[in-house]
Amino acid sequence: MRIMAIDYGDARTGIAVSDLMNMMTGDAFVITEWNPEVIAEKVAAEARIRGVGTLVLGLPKNMDGTMGARAEKSLALCEILKEKTGLPVIMWDERRTTVDAHRILHSNGKKMKNHRKNVDAVAASLILEGYLASI
Repeated sequence: MRIMAIDYGDARTGIAVSDLMNMMTGDAFVITEWNPEVIAEKVAAEARIRGVGTLVLGLPKNMDGTMGARAEKSLALCEILKEKTGLPVIMWDERRTTVDAHRILHSNGKKMKNHRKNVDAVAASLILEGYLASI
């Protein structure tokens, strides 16, 4: 079964799905939506289509390790995802993934104004890579 990583955002949510061997990111894309219920429904549909068995949801902790408002939103989404998908959801520390995603896009010649389209998918890929490396 594949693993799906999720970088939850206010307007866009990055999604990255592993290959069949769970060795690397096989596909990455963005869901443009703000409503967590709708996001969870779209994630559930994509998970079914792609044969996903585990979800890894980014947990945006503060740099000192505490949890702020964004982390609370992710924890709330976690519960909705469990309900809508029936899959296990692993919370993954995502500190600096968006910063690193911007750096990767910039180093590959993407202009800052064009980052918005891809940065969430790249951040989800970084979450997935981190998780896959841990297992």
